[in-house]
Amino acid sequence: MNHTGAAQSSAVAQFRALHESGCFVLPNPWDVGTAIYLQHLGFKALATTSAGFAFSCGLSDGKVPRDEMLAHIREIAAATPLPVNADFLNGFAAEPEAVAANVKLCVAMGAAGLSIEDSTGNDTAPLYEERLAIERVRAARRAIDDSKIPVVLTGRCEAWLVGHPDALNFARKRLVAYAEAGADCLYAPGVREPDEIAELVKVAAQRKTLGRALGRSRRSPDLSRISSGLRLLGLVHPGRARDRANRRLRFAVWRRPLRRDQQRLR
Repeated sequence: MNHTGAAQSSAVAQFRALHESGCFVLPNPWDVGTAIYLQHLGFKALATTSAGFAFSCGLSDGKVPRDEMLAHIREIAAATPLPVNADFLNGFAAEPEAVAANVKLCVAMGAAGLSIEDSTGNDTAPLYEERLAIERVRAARRAIDDSKIPVVLTGRCEAWLVGHPDALNFARKRLVAYAEAGADCLYAPGVREPDEIAELVKVAAQRKTLGRALGRSRRSPDLSRISSGLRLLGLVHPGRARDRANRRLRFAVWRRPLRRDQQRLR
């Protein structure tokens, strides 16, 4: 599928409509085959996974070069007509100007959305300093606006993933700042406690959509987007729908061969 022009605009419009319609699951294919299979399972949108793709290449998360990641994003976006969110790590740059240049390239790959995270990849200083982190999101927003394609921008706070000692308060402040800098969607991967989830939802409610990769929890706050990898992580209301999706995805990805009609779609 050609994801230029009208096709990409349609995918972006679909993706924005999904965020406005209520909670939805955003599964993570790591190659064309899993993208097609997830489409056949009935999912309405997809999201690339930096870790999943890296692992499939025998690399650690964050070790895939920028140009190879861009080619992967283009391949997944072209595999199905579904909107695709690009896991674009830290934008493959530290400085805002370079982030903007790389975001421009990512938009050109056909993505309907993309995320910019505040993780540096440096264990001694795992998160960007606050002012720089905000400017990076602002630069990504500017690049998207300049493209004239309203790609959904997600601002990610990695506080839980890097083990920040006060992750809730840190993430709450960062997510508000990212929304003010132009992020359409706010994302705090790794948060698990229901009370913390509810607090982030409350903070985000008057600003932007909240999405998260969820751990185990029994209550379902009002979320819009849930991302998943090899298993569907977290909370989908009602619970039975989540369990069915978990079983179907595991069974589809690991046990059932592609049918001939699906193979012809590749």
